[in-house]
Amino acid sequence: MKYLIVGLGNIGSEYENTRHNIGFMALDYFAKEFEGAKFTLERQAYIAEVKHKGRTIILAKPTTYVNLSGKAVKYWMDKEKIPVENILVIVDDLALSLGAIRMRMNGGDGGHNGLTDIIATLGHNKFNRLRFGIGDNFSRGKQVDYVLGKWSEGELSTIFLRFDMVNEIIKSFTTIGMDRTMNAFNGK
Repeated sequence: MKYLIVGLGNIGSEYENTRHNIGFMALDYFAKEFEGAKFTLERQAYIAEVKHKGRTIILAKPTTYVNLSGKAVKYWMDKEKIPVENILVIVDDLALSLGAIRMRMNGGDGGHNGLTDIIATLGHNKFNRLRFGIGDNFSRGKQVDYVLGKWSEGELSTIFLRFDMVNEIIKSFTTIGMDRTMNAFNGK
């Protein structure tokens, strides 16, 4: 069975370690658990493939920039023949406190342009997502600067502690499914 885990982010060194790149960072952290897992530039994404308990997990970091992520998600779904229920999108969320994690099976875009594009491209909102809280510690009118801003050292230590849970969530999602994974991890 195949799964597609998509981490949203922007390519380029100027975006490394920014809040908007939490999806890329989470996938990089997850891939480190698997010997030989290495991202290579393929069509519309950096791709790594890992095996876990008989499942093939394709990790995708779209090269389309966050706001145009739908194109890469659709391409890799179709190319690998992965049903929508086997997709998990990892996205930053301003509405959640730093390090908070929420999983949903569907829903709106929550004001996130990457989710907006995925919904528009797929033609529906029925895909799984893991929303990773980046907090909302910014002044009025400074949202873009905050989202594209670099993490502080203190924030990074919190983030990396939470990545261990994200790794467990990805493994759980690919072995026992979304319902049971949400019941086990939402609210922790």
